[in-house]
Amino acid sequence: MSRIVLESAGVSVPAPAGGDKIILRPTTLTLTESRIAVIGANGSGKSTLLRLLNGLVLPSTGTVRVNGLDSRADGPALRRTVGFVFTDPLSQLVMPTPREDVELSLRRRRLGNAERRAAALTLLARYGLAGLAEDSVYDLSGGERQLTALATVLAVEPDVLVLDEPSTLLDLRNTRLLQHTLAALPQQIVMSTHDLALAQAADRVLVVNDGAITFDGLPADAVAHYLALVG
Repeated sequence: MSRIVLESAGVSVPAPAGGDKIILRPTTLTLTESRIAVIGANGSGKSTLLRLLNGLVLPSTGTVRVNGLDSRADGPALRRTVGFVFTDPLSQLVMPTPREDVELSLRRRRLGNAERRAAALTLLARYGLAGLAEDSVYDLSGGERQLTALATVLAVEPDVLVLDEPSTLLDLRNTRLLQHTLAALPQQIVMSTHDLALAQAADRVLVVNDGAITFDGLPADAVAHYLALVG
């Protein structure tokens, strides 16, 4: 299993009135569990914490390393190791159809055109999307878009999969479909979510509040801590 290490990693940005605004307070974590959930209110720092893991955000203090790769020094290699799926799949689906989007990801593998197309179709079929390969991404349902975004990220075979509130735009049926799909993946998964049932299925849960991790432990205890925070 992958090993994610944050050593006193914090994030600050310039404040409009001068000085710095703390987005994520310095924290030290070692994440080795297969399924890790992150819960907390909007604006608490969950997304910032997740974006640290693949270098989308760099720490203002401290370091972030995944399988020995440093987010500042080894950015491109880190992003190949850590795949990131955004809340809204349309923010990362850049090609007209699912097949073309997956093919775009597969260009890193330097396959010929025919091989790349065959590999894309095989990957889409794995997630039940074969019949939608040539459809416009704008004609897909929310669940189909999310699975397509997931397929494009998994095409490069990352060791770690990070998902930022992946079920926010999904109905119950598609949330369950996503959950079953994720459960079958071999990758280490770190996921932020407002779905407490989804968090309960993790091995470890972090609670983020006001830019700080206020609880780190078993899912049931973490959910109880979070519910106490929100009153």
